[in-house]
Amino acid sequence: MTSAHEWPTTIAEAEAVQERLRPLVDLDDEGPERVEFVAGLDVGYAADGDEVTGAVVVLEADTLRVVDSAVVRRRAAFPYVPGLFAFRELPPLLAAMEELTVTPGLLVCDGYGLAHPRRFGLACHLGVLTGLPVIGVAKTAFVGTHDDPAAERGSWSPILLDGEVVGRALRTRRGVKPVYVSQGHRIGLDRACAHVLRMAPAYRLPEPIRLADRLSRT
Repeated sequence: MTSAHEWPTTIAEAEAVQERLRPLVDLDDEGPERVEFVAGLDVGYAADGDEVTGAVVVLEADTLRVVDSAVVRRRAAFPYVPGLFAFRELPPLLAAMEELTVTPGLLVCDGYGLAHPRRFGLACHLGVLTGLPVIGVAKTAFVGTHDDPAAERGSWSPILLDGEVVGRALRTRRGVKPVYVSQGHRIGLDRACAHVLRMAPAYRLPEPIRLADRLSRT
């Protein structure tokens, strides 16, 4: 895992870090078609908003059976600023990853990657720091515009930002609100969506994120 950079304390410093690291993102690598283990990452916030819980759950990719997990709780060291959530959430997530005994071949995080005002969301940041393939899967729309995909599972529509495709609104359950998929690092958009569908056999959210979300709330 790459050593984390110095964590900024101001908005200007954080935006500068994103601009500096953005060229390191690999969006051309198609990524693995199959992996043995996949990890879901999510964070939970305490009622006062100052404590952040980073949760990582590792699943066997073929069976979606949980094989490892870790939780780290920390006081948030950065304010709640849209577009800069990574600076609140990455420290506990990276610390939780250090506690894993199983090494995942793919990370799926609750958040955005390329679909971000500076094209460098949480999934991109996580990928650059870990060197692993990362997919961003968000529950709600953040930037850009998209049409509503058809009702059938697997239907999608592109998310457009400044005329550029930065992700997809992907229907994982028939007639249920889509999830928002974007590239983080070292994986193509087609393959990212294929992984998300494979990992979401029964619920709207892919299983790694669904379980990490649950763990972050315990």
